Amino acid sequence: MIDSSIDNDHTLSPKVRRAVRKWDSPIETEELKESFESYHSYVLRKWIFMIACIVICIVTMGYTLTVGSYNIGFFETYSILWEHITGNVTDAMKDMIIVDYRMPRIIGGIIAGASLAVAGAAMQSTLMNPLADPYTTGVSSGASFGATMAMVLGVSIGSGSMTIVLNAFIFSLVPTAIIVMFARMKASSPTVMIMAGIAVMYIFNAMTTVMMLMADPNDLQAVYEWQVGSLGRMTWDGVPVMVGVTVIGVIIVQFLSKKLNVLAAGDDMANSLGVSANNLRTIIMIVVALMAAAIVSFTGLIGFVGLVVPHVVRLFIGADNRYLIPASATFGAALLILADLVGRVIIAPATLQVGVITAFLGGPMFLWLILRKKSKLWS
Repeated sequence: MIDSSIDNDHTLSPKVRRAVRKWDSPIETEELKESFESYHSYVLRKWIFMIACIVICIVTMGYTLTVGSYNIGFFETYSILWEHITGNVTDAMKDMIIVDYRMPRIIGGIIAGASLAVAGAAMQSTLMNPLADPYTTGVSSGASFGATMAMVLGVSIGSGSMTIVLNAFIFSLVPTAIIVMFARMKASSPTVMIMAGIAVMYIFNAMTTVMMLMADPNDLQAVYEWQVGSLGRMTWDGVPVMVGVTVIGVIIVQFLSKKLNVLAAGDDMANSLGVSANNLRTIIMIVVALMAAAIVSFTGLIGFVGLVVPHVVRLFIGADNRYLIPASATFGAALLILADLVGRVIIAPATLQVGVITAFLGGPMFLWLILRKKSKLWS
């Protein structure tokens, strides 16, 4: 407390003395304490949400490992994994089934869900558009064109088992390169980027359709299955690429999260605060394109994850990108492996591809978000 002698200090005006007393009053101190507690509670809720998503991932992973023609118990799967990690394998058959066949699918699902969700959150914040997703840059249309070219025409960049993957990856980046070059010539405003993305997407979709009209039934079926999106093709060969690109991409986006918050105030405000809106959009678009390309090349086109997940996460933790990015990663990972699990058990022993499940979940969920927010879809 300020010494009471301040009341006898005639060098200070009455207005200054009143201000000092008000600042030092117990009421103000209590209000400040409550504000700090409220902020800590606000941050704690965000961490609880992310931890809950991680727990869901771990539990779902254990149950998913039990799904298959070879019966393995829930707790037994964790035991087998621990034995494999410690090098003390007691059942080689079960170890091979869990580690070599079932784990790549689950790890691929976790990485794909996290990557697409983060990419979607970054695109929505960058373009300030609630309908933006990882495929806004034309990644999906380019990847589909490359994969179709390999399957129908036999024209590919690489050879061997990775032919389709390489084609899809390389061609998925072509639309993004076109959009970036076009946007740099016309100033990379959100509207220009979205319109350029739509135009390039239609061009590549048209070329893909022409090839599909020329394809024989077997090739056409293969193209269709790839376009739906599935984790069934995942192997350990593709996991390192997906993990590497996703981890680097998430780190970059998280590093730029404060600048994305500034960008939300508008280009003029961002530029006045030292954040180049045009450069930031270009960087985010390139990073998102690489992340999405690394995923769709191995899994095919899995929709709605990058579109819906960031909106759902905002309902729980708000729009602060410092927390939105990691929370979207955890929720996206949990959602995708849950969707894959549903697809494997709902019509067992047959499998419903994860792209179908995410569409079934994402469509109604997005409609619910629109109804819940009414006219204010973006905040």
